[in-house]
Amino acid sequence: MREVAFIKQNKEKWLEFEQAIFGKSKKNPDEMASLYIHLINDLSYAQTYYPKSKTVTYLNYLASTIYQKIYKTKRQDKNRFKYFFSTEVPLIVYQYRRYLLYAFILFFCCVGIGVVSARYDQNFVRLILGDDYVNQSLQNIKEGNPVAIYKSGSNWGSFIGITMNNIFVGARCYFYGFFLGFGTFMALLNNSIMLGSFQYFFYERGVFWQSVRGIWIHGSMEIFGIVIEATAGFILGASILFPRTFSRINSFKIGFKDSFKIFISTIPFTIAAGFLEGFITRYSIDMPNWLSVTIILSTLSLISYYYLIYPFIVHRKISKK
Repeated sequence: MREVAFIKQNKEKWLEFEQAIFGKSKKNPDEMASLYIHLINDLSYAQTYYPKSKTVTYLNYLASTIYQKIYKTKRQDKNRFKYFFSTEVPLIVYQYRRYLLYAFILFFCCVGIGVVSARYDQNFVRLILGDDYVNQSLQNIKEGNPVAIYKSGSNWGSFIGITMNNIFVGARCYFYGFFLGFGTFMALLNNSIMLGSFQYFFYERGVFWQSVRGIWIHGSMEIFGIVIEATAGFILGASILFPRTFSRINSFKIGFKDSFKIFISTIPFTIAAGFLEGFITRYSIDMPNWLSVTIILSTLSLISYYYLIYPFIVHRKISKK
């Protein structure tokens, strides 16, 4: 069957699903479960015969949303927190996995721009990071501790201040998505270029490894989190620009709800990164290499698993039900 005929044959049924999902028609859990089964069958058919079609994306969205509505009534309040992080967010991330891919591509490209710019323009790093920061870092390098700047302030004071600043940076990456995603693009661009030029600054002075040992103890989750928050911003912007089969206002409501949940999911990682920066990074120069590498790989593996691997596991598990 051609895709056009498939859509025409099932269009009315899918519209009924939409009405059930978004509250325009009331259905009990059993009726919702029946709709879910029919929708999974249509999704399987579309994945088989039209794998790269927008129809698959649309049906996958309806299926995941219906699933959440069915099982939401079965959860007790005490399990809401667990469900949010173990099932709800991973399903949303899986649904918008292409946006995550685009955000990472943009991130790495912009980091490369920062590296190239710092290499060929001696004043670029000062322009991006500021004279005070660069001069302090040069003094620290001369004294044998490139990341000594992280020792300033008390542990708790640094933790609280850094965490609040990182949450603000992440919120800016996300909420700038209201400007059709362009604001998010600029925020991610600035942060990525800053990171690239920052790391090249240490590389050029022969202390790249020492800087990596210190910066990436907290940076693995902090930087990764910013990319996820930018992903949420792009989802928000796209919901306004590309409403698909929904009205623009309904598309925005869906996009805001889904993207905000992704943004909220990054906050525990942001807090963890702030804790590491406030309490651990300052001692990186005194750590054995194996310990700092273990911390870096552990934090990077944890957040990578949650956003890049676990969503596929959850989706596969639900698809088999």
